[in-house]
Amino acid sequence: MPLIFVSSNENKTKEIESILGMKLKRVNLNIPEIQSIDVEIVARDKVKKAYDLVKKPVMVEDTGLYIQEWNGFPGALVKWVLKYIEKQGICKLVSKNRKAFAKTCVCLFNGKEMKTFTGEIQGEIAEKPGKSNGFGWDPIFVPLGYEKPFSELGEEKNKMSMRRKAFEKVKTFLEKNPEFLKP
Repeated sequence: MPLIFVSSNENKTKEIESILGMKLKRVNLNIPEIQSIDVEIVARDKVKKAYDLVKKPVMVEDTGLYIQEWNGFPGALVKWVLKYIEKQGICKLVSKNRKAFAKTCVCLFNGKEMKTFTGEIQGEIAEKPGKSNGFGWDPIFVPLGYEKPFSELGEEKNKMSMRRKAFEKVKTFLEKNPEFLKP
């Protein structure tokens, strides 16, 4: 039986399946998220709630954007900031220190044990949004060593992203511990 992955995003699921080398069962559960800038706190809470609903081993993922000038805000709350001030607003409001990092946290829970895996990538906030391909804030995050934002890097982004780093750790763990997914 495939591992249950809680997500409403089919493209994200396909990206993760290619990293893990396994088929996932994507389920879209309307789980209320606690409000924290820390993706690990959000993911841990979400995976417990998801398990309570499906009663089978489950995996969740949360990603945040941490802006140095804003003391790490918005972090996991980035989707709300994008909703109200949008990408252009973030670019305008970051004035001097444009350094930022993106962090993904993946949580696995089998009802007894929880495992957490993270991946990070350093970068900066663009002066203005790039092309709008990819996920929400991809057009404003420029990874360290690049001149273009995530949204303009295509497959190159998927090869070095914070999500890939986290899910490669998941893959290694599951290969070494296949019994973790046994209910």
